[in-house]
Amino acid sequence: MTRSAAPQEIRIGIVGAGLMGREIAAAIQRWPALIDHPVRPRLVAVCDINPAALEWFRQIDTVEHFATAHTDLLALEDVDAVYIAVRHDLHEHLYLDAVRAGKDLLAEKPFGIDSDAARRIIRAIDETGVFVRVSSEMPFFPGAQAVIEYARSGAAGRLVQVRSGFLHSSDLDPLKPINWKRQARYCGAAGVMNDLGLHAWHAPLRLGWRPSRLTAQLQDLVPARPGPDGVSVPCATWENAAVHADVETPDGPFVLDVSASRIAPGSKNTWYLEVTGMEGGARFTTADPKRVEYFGTIDTPIGREQSWQSVEVGSQSVWPTVTGGIFESGFSDAILQMWAAFLAERAGALGDRFGCATPAEALACHEMADAAALSHAEGIRVAPASDTAS
Repeated sequence: MTRSAAPQEIRIGIVGAGLMGREIAAAIQRWPALIDHPVRPRLVAVCDINPAALEWFRQIDTVEHFATAHTDLLALEDVDAVYIAVRHDLHEHLYLDAVRAGKDLLAEKPFGIDSDAARRIIRAIDETGVFVRVSSEMPFFPGAQAVIEYARSGAAGRLVQVRSGFLHSSDLDPLKPINWKRQARYCGAAGVMNDLGLHAWHAPLRLGWRPSRLTAQLQDLVPARPGPDGVSVPCATWENAAVHADVETPDGPFVLDVSASRIAPGSKNTWYLEVTGMEGGARFTTADPKRVEYFGTIDTPIGREQSWQSVEVGSQSVWPTVTGGIFESGFSDAILQMWAAFLAERAGALGDRFGCATPAEALACHEMADAAALSHAEGIRVAPASDTAS
């Protein structure tokens, strides 16, 4: 038996020791679950402005550097790539510092607080030549990959409608205290479209479905929330966004509906993708993570009928793992797959596998949000801006 070449070691730094920083650290610890991956990451440095947030990472014996200033972490020669998870208003400053320090970067969405910030970050990437991708883990669920591959195959025929979305119910309680995601100066004027939008747009944009025109309905359902002292504070962000778009294809146009919601009663971190056409369809939601449904016709005792049929998917996604194919997959597995795709693409070994969101796709998502805001404000159909940034 021929043994695979030894994987390349990549030294990782994390800036932002919150929930997602810990998820990424845990994913790196699970790396041996991947089969024949060309890269072996090692978490060596962590940064957070709150020293107490760093304590969790001290249990990981590979971490050698603990910093409270991101510039100290970026100055380390033994850090090859960084993951940065901070407030949206801090993205541009920290991302520019990272790429100018020559660090490859897995950035968090929305990739700058607005489209202008995203363009400035992309210009810096082009100037430095570093490798940058943007975090969007939900399409790495095996069921999501099944629908994406179905769409790529053309089995649906001429497309009729595509539905994609990411739904939370975390803001349903109007007494939930204010935080940075509920304030436009920190989250951005796009509100939920900044917070959740890229999750919903990643797969459609990757499949080449960029709208020619769109209309949007935005909802500000909770105009104020309790501040730290209990006094009401303005909650000036959109909680829900629904986009209804036209997408042109060689076979003719189809309808693309994209939703991002913080107030979707009953939904808890629910991502979905549905593709329907004249010859078939496929759909998946993380609310039922083992199941993919396919649309077609079947023979019955009374003749041909249209039917949605379901199959259960196993654990395998973009990169093969040691987990048996019959077992289930979850959010932590999607994070691992996203990082496997990021580091494989960085090493030039991703091939035709599904990859992380690109800076250009993140910018396109901002452009969709800009068009959605104008559509909602003016009550008109809008052609989103089209940027040539790489």
